[in-house]
Amino acid sequence: MKNTTSVAVNLGGKTMTFETGLLARQAAGQATCQLGETMVFSAVTSTSKPREGIDFFPLQVEYRERFYAAGRFPGGYFKREGRPTEKEILTARVTDRPIRPLFAEGFFNDVQINNALMTADGEHESDILSINAASAALMLSELPFLGPIGAVRVGRVDGQFILNPTQQQLKASDLDLVYVGRRDLPMMIEGSAKEISNADMVAAMKFGHEGVVAICDAQLELRAKMGLPPKTFTETGPDAEQVAKLREIAGADLEAALFTVKKLERQEKMGKVFEAAFAKMQEIYGEEVMTENRFKMLFDVIEIEIVRKGVLEKGKRMDGRAMDELRPLIADVALLPRVHGSALFSRGETQAIAVATLGTGQDEQEMDGLTGGDTKKRFTLHYNFPPYSTGEVKRLGGLNRREIGHGALAERSIAQMMPADYPYTVRVVSEIMGSNGSSSMASVCVGTLALMDAGVPLKKPVAGISIGLVTGASQKPVLLTDILGAEDHCGDMDFKVAGTRDGITGFQVDLKIRGLEWDLVAGAFDRAHAARLKILDTMQAALPAPRPELSPHAPRIMVVHINPEKIGALIGPGGKNIRRITETTGTQIDIEDDGKVSIFSNNKDNLDAALREVEALTAEAEVGKIYRGAVTGIKDFGAFVEFLPGQEGLVHISELADFRVNRTEDVVKMGEEIWVKVLSVEDNGKVRLSRKAAMAEKGEKSRKG
Repeated sequence: MKNTTSVAVNLGGKTMTFETGLLARQAAGQATCQLGETMVFSAVTSTSKPREGIDFFPLQVEYRERFYAAGRFPGGYFKREGRPTEKEILTARVTDRPIRPLFAEGFFNDVQINNALMTADGEHESDILSINAASAALMLSELPFLGPIGAVRVGRVDGQFILNPTQQQLKASDLDLVYVGRRDLPMMIEGSAKEISNADMVAAMKFGHEGVVAICDAQLELRAKMGLPPKTFTETGPDAEQVAKLREIAGADLEAALFTVKKLERQEKMGKVFEAAFAKMQEIYGEEVMTENRFKMLFDVIEIEIVRKGVLEKGKRMDGRAMDELRPLIADVALLPRVHGSALFSRGETQAIAVATLGTGQDEQEMDGLTGGDTKKRFTLHYNFPPYSTGEVKRLGGLNRREIGHGALAERSIAQMMPADYPYTVRVVSEIMGSNGSSSMASVCVGTLALMDAGVPLKKPVAGISIGLVTGASQKPVLLTDILGAEDHCGDMDFKVAGTRDGITGFQVDLKIRGLEWDLVAGAFDRAHAARLKILDTMQAALPAPRPELSPHAPRIMVVHINPEKIGALIGPGGKNIRRITETTGTQIDIEDDGKVSIFSNNKDNLDAALREVEALTAEAEVGKIYRGAVTGIKDFGAFVEFLPGQEGLVHISELADFRVNRTEDVVKMGEEIWVKVLSVEDNGKVRLSRKAAMAEKGEKSRKG
């Protein structure tokens, strides 16, 4: 763009450009990030002071795609973009997660990051540009952000890592890694892979980090070019004297409550400690100073402190497990009648039930695909998190971002093991029945079992687990296998990894600390692999392999391939033929441009009837084969006969009978049905027929009368 300040960085032979200074000048910070001809704009705004009584950091990240970016009109009656799509929500989440932990402690002002896709070339995905643009906009503001961060995508084709691969390269890649880091350490990863090894995964991250360093330097250079000095700010924690007083009042009782095995019992004990300590703190400091929100902040500090000390100093977890120990596992299948496939999976108090449904091509999900990639999706996993799963009473509304994000993680983890060219559209729904840590990974396990129960021929079963982390000043970091919800809250990391026995298929890592040491990255992958093998043992004890047969309630499918030139004959004028077949046989028929025809029905007789109809309409003439056809035209030189639906051939006058024929009408009449034999099919499609040969072969006289 013109009249901007810009910085360009070379990434693997491609140029990524940051620009600022032209747009949204009233925002606290604004920037664009461009790769190829895909560009994302980001604007950051903030309130001047925190809202009254707020005890958390209210960060809101939004991402929207405008159809004009790809030179297209939105669909629908109003021809205008509506509520955010799943892709927009997922991009907003991946932008939010590495940014949130880098704001200064004690900063509670409202911050809003609005990102928008401005242009799309269909080759470069926009999610990493959204992260980079948001980081650059924050770096150009005076908000207390401990950036910059850089984001890249890493693929691997033929064993070679590729930085920011195109959509076409991603189709051939066995890795799709979104890697985000600060200049020195990793901050977040997200993506999927085709059974990549732990070592290769770490190598891919280190390969991506080289690009991250250059991106971070470019943002610092952009700030300097705008004449802005290096950022300086202070971080403020809770009042140290008040924290010490609460520790004295409630520390021992809270520790006893926290190290209770069962979640609801633990919460009940903590509630009693909370109420008693709150009353005492109000007596000491007064109700005006010690508000409930302030006390919650102090109580949270003590809770986190106790849990972390238990792990680091006493080697003790809240439920008494060893650091690398899984909770008790339960797996079962075929729980529900009539559904196509169902399963139950429990890991401690986290419990999920999943149902798999098989559908037809008409059930596949269509996507806008503004930035390139697939426009249709035939495997979907949906995740539902009702309030009863945590024993709470909440308003039931629409889907929230968490449900969409967790479903997407489980979906891409299993999708890598779905059979290629599977004719069914498949949907899995994971219903979380109980939640106490990593229900998304439980959804991977239960979703896999439901698919196997439905008879979907997965290449290999997939399982997932979350690894946590607790760090402390001058203390050795500790990795935790299968973290509880409270350990997630009190710890530093949620390291989710899914895969088969042979490699990783899906991953998502979120940090609360400001970077993860590389040895801990490798250690977390190794810990996840060991746990994954144990989980797979339990799953395969319940169902060793996909069922050989589909549920009797699932639709049956028959796939045939026809000459693409016959598609018109199968469909018929205005869809007449295909409509007649589906209505008379009660089947559903999907036709693809390459001639693939899929016939669906729950009834085998109906399926066979529809197949006969399709074959009759699309059959190809076979040389030497005899057909029964109707005379459609009479000429001096012979007769035209429709021997297949929509396909005619010529019976030359010399081939009408085994005697000399003077006039065609002496042997055949219009509309008469006769036997004909295919003599030849010419390169131009013309078919030579013979009534004489057909009659001779059938042992009948060709003479009239």
